[in-house]
Amino acid sequence: MVSETAVQKSDVSEADKAAIKQIKSGIRQAGRDVRAQHAWLKYQNTIGLSIMLLSIIGMVLSGYGYVAGWWPAWVTLIATGVFASFIHELEHDLIHEQYFQKHKWVQHIMYALGWMARPSTINPWIRKRIHLLHHKISGTNGDLEERGITNGYRWGIVRFICLFDGMAAVFIRTIRHIPNPNKMAFSLIGGLVSYFPMGFIHWGLWWAFLAYQISLLVGAPLAYTPEFIEAMNLLMVVWVGPNMVRSFSLHFVSSNMHYFGDVQKGNFLRQTQVWTAWWMWPFQLFCFNFGSTHAIHHFIVGEPFYVRQLTARRAHQVMRENGVRFNDYGSFRRANRWAMT
Repeated sequence: MVSETAVQKSDVSEADKAAIKQIKSGIRQAGRDVRAQHAWLKYQNTIGLSIMLLSIIGMVLSGYGYVAGWWPAWVTLIATGVFASFIHELEHDLIHEQYFQKHKWVQHIMYALGWMARPSTINPWIRKRIHLLHHKISGTNGDLEERGITNGYRWGIVRFICLFDGMAAVFIRTIRHIPNPNKMAFSLIGGLVSYFPMGFIHWGLWWAFLAYQISLLVGAPLAYTPEFIEAMNLLMVVWVGPNMVRSFSLHFVSSNMHYFGDVQKGNFLRQTQVWTAWWMWPFQLFCFNFGSTHAIHHFIVGEPFYVRQLTARRAHQVMRENGVRFNDYGSFRRANRWAMT
C-alpha cells in the first residue's frame, strides 16, 4: 500500500461547507419530490422485506433452473449474482436503520438470511460497526472498511487477489502491514473471526475447487470423492461463484470510487466520486449501480438504495454543480488519492 500522508487537520473551508449544504439540500428535496410522486414508497418495511424474500426466491429458482437443465451455468452465475447484489444493498440499508427500527428481531433475521445468501462477506453485525466508522472517518487511515477492500493499494497482482479473494486478503494484509508477531496474530485472528462461519464455508469451497483444478492441470488429481466433486461443482455455480463475481465487482467499484489517504476529515466533497461511464456497467450490474449512486449516500445516509436510484439524475446535477468529481479514472494510477499529482 502506498504511504499515507496525515489527514489534513484544518477545518473544511467555508466554500466547501456551502457546497456541501447545497448538495444536501438538493438531494433532500429530490427525495421529498420522489416520495410525493410515488406513494408506495411510504411502505418502507414492506418494501425491504419483499426485496429480501423475492431475491432469495430468485436465487433459489436461478439455481434450480441450472440443475434442471433449463439454462447454462453462466445464466445462473449472472442472475444469482444480481439477486445477491439486491440483498447486499438491503443489508447496507439495515445498517442505517432503514427498516424495522421498532422490531429489531426482524432486522436480525434479515441479517442472518442475507449472510447465508452472501457468504463471501463478513459477519453483518461486525460489518455494521465497521461501516458506521467508515462514515465518520471516510478516506482516512483509520477507515477499516476501505482499507479492507484495498483502497489505497497500488494496482497490481496483490490488489487483484485481495479484491477477488476476501479470505486470502486477510492473510496478505496482515503479513504485509503488521511486522510485530503478537499484533500480527491478534489482527489475523480478528480478521478470520469476522468471516466465521459462513465465510469459512464459502472460501473453503473456493480453495478446494481451486486446488482440484490445479491438480488436474498438473496431472495429479486430488483424491476427492465423486460425490464431493459433484457437490462442489454445483455449489460453485449456484452459490459460491455468483458471490465471488458480485463481491469482486462491488469491491472493485467501491474501493476506486472512494478516495483514500489524503482526504480531509468531514469534507464530503472529497470522499467519493461518481461513475457514469457506460463501460463500467459490467461491474455496476453486480452492485446495483453503486458507482453512480453511492456518493449520494455519503451526503444523505437516510435513504434506501432504490430511492437513491430514483433521485440520481437530480442529485447528480446538484453534485456536479458544486464540485463533486465525475468519472475521475485517474484515481486508478494515484492509488485512489484525492490529489491529482
